[in-house]
Amino acid sequence: MSVAFLADKNRSDLSVKDLQNAASKLGIKIPDGPDAEDYLHLLQSVETVMKHIQDSEDYIHPSLSPVETARPRTYWEPKREDNLSNAWRHRCELTAASPTSTALRGKTIAIKDNICIGGLPTTVGTFTELLCPDGHLPVSPIDATVVSRVLAAGATLKGSSNCENYCASPLSFSAATGPVHNAWRKGFTSGGSSSGSATLVATKMIQRETGEACKEAVDIAIGGDQAGSVRIPASYSGIYGLKPTYGLIPYTGAVPLSPMLDHLGPLAANLDDIALLLQVMAGYDGIDPRMTPESPLRHQVQEYAQLLSNFKNRRLDDGEKRGSGLTVGLLTESFEVPGVSDEVRNAVLQSAKSNFAAAGAKVMDISIPMHRDGSLIWTAATRLSMSEWVCQGKTSGFLSFLPPHLQTRWPPDQRMYDLLTATNPAIVNVMLSGPFLQEHFGPAVEAKAHRKVFELRAAYDQAFSHVDILVTPCAPTVAMPHPRMQSDAEGPATVMEKLSVAIGVTTNTAPFNVTGHPALNVPCGFGRVPNSPEVTLPIGMQLIGRRWEDLTVLQAAAVFEEGWNLAE
Repeated sequence: MSVAFLADKNRSDLSVKDLQNAASKLGIKIPDGPDAEDYLHLLQSVETVMKHIQDSEDYIHPSLSPVETARPRTYWEPKREDNLSNAWRHRCELTAASPTSTALRGKTIAIKDNICIGGLPTTVGTFTELLCPDGHLPVSPIDATVVSRVLAAGATLKGSSNCENYCASPLSFSAATGPVHNAWRKGFTSGGSSSGSATLVATKMIQRETGEACKEAVDIAIGGDQAGSVRIPASYSGIYGLKPTYGLIPYTGAVPLSPMLDHLGPLAANLDDIALLLQVMAGYDGIDPRMTPESPLRHQVQEYAQLLSNFKNRRLDDGEKRGSGLTVGLLTESFEVPGVSDEVRNAVLQSAKSNFAAAGAKVMDISIPMHRDGSLIWTAATRLSMSEWVCQGKTSGFLSFLPPHLQTRWPPDQRMYDLLTATNPAIVNVMLSGPFLQEHFGPAVEAKAHRKVFELRAAYDQAFSHVDILVTPCAPTVAMPHPRMQSDAEGPATVMEKLSVAIGVTTNTAPFNVTGHPALNVPCGFGRVPNSPEVTLPIGMQLIGRRWEDLTVLQAAAVFEEGWNLAE
């Protein structure tokens, strides 16, 4: 590797002692002498280069400049009485001054608070002091690609929705502002980490069904999904939530957890809105390195909404049913994973068998033994690097555009440890895992796990040679009460008390984040809450399709819906 520049030695305060200290962290001793002087000069040179970049003016990619809005971009903290579920983080009222389409006109939308909205802060669900040392949250100078696209499509952006602390929980108790409540039952989880997005959409759906008026609701929302963070909240909240094929929707302008896992996806009360929002968000943006040669250019994006409508309304021939020709596979191992309740297992199995069959689809059992290891492969493939991305804000070796206004605190200190242990010990676990795994396993095991991802993908793809759609339970249970977070008469709330309720929640969802297959939560009934039989909450079924066949997943959900209606 060439050396681009040699600095003036006399302009640097670095000494041989600084060099030797850096070397000692690598287990190397560099004695005083000519070698030390030469290596010092090289360090001084790279220090000068980095200071030059540090002091230079930042660059905002033109396509990420905030969309011109009809009114000035202002925001406000929601009042407690207007935020009873704690689903909002910041409120606004933004519409594009000159929208380029009417696809989302009349739709209100919330954006998960790890996705940049120009003129609003981005808190990633955590504490202000962990994001900025002066206590003042900086506002975003960019619109994430998906934000620009929904505004250009005529949506009214109502604000940022609360998310879990560092987006690192499949439940909804860890946000710095407090727990986000399930739209159906206060005090119960709405799922995470797109907790606020799901609650806001579900609240609007419930309002429409009951005629109740409430200020804290939207028609549609955008969430992020690294292990199930769109689908799990959708399952607990009784709405639809899609994790699209990896690389279909650009992640540009959203805070990453790990690039191979990062997805953005739509949440909505109905399938038509899922298709519509997917169509608006999808397509290559020229910035996100997650997108592949398979990613469609904007003009190549399928017209998901129209195609779904055509499918649902197509005139059927005599004897033909909507699901004729569709083969649905019930993924055997997904119903056997630890933690799936009998009620959820039975509800998903029975509704899938009866409703798909009623609409003319063929339903069969299919075994994929490797699914049992899916969440383990997910962990091994990403845990070593996740701390660097989500906690340290590091870049990787490929070109990327990270949110320019966010600088998370690193290295951690006792105050950071105490705050996060009190609210979300999962992120502390991620922090601790990084150095431990580096020392005891190194990158070789992570690299092997990446190869196992290809094996897992191949196992699912082999199954798709026999079926068009796989079915699994989504969340393993109905929503549960928030865990005890504070000390009380029982004593201090322990780390394991806070985390045990989340163990196994993403077992059926996380594998498809690493393999990239599209997966959709479909509401399929209600179940009783253990120890509270009078309380019933939603159950979700997950539909998985071949990569890049997101439309088939949407059509399969429409077949399920038709079967449901026929069975009534």
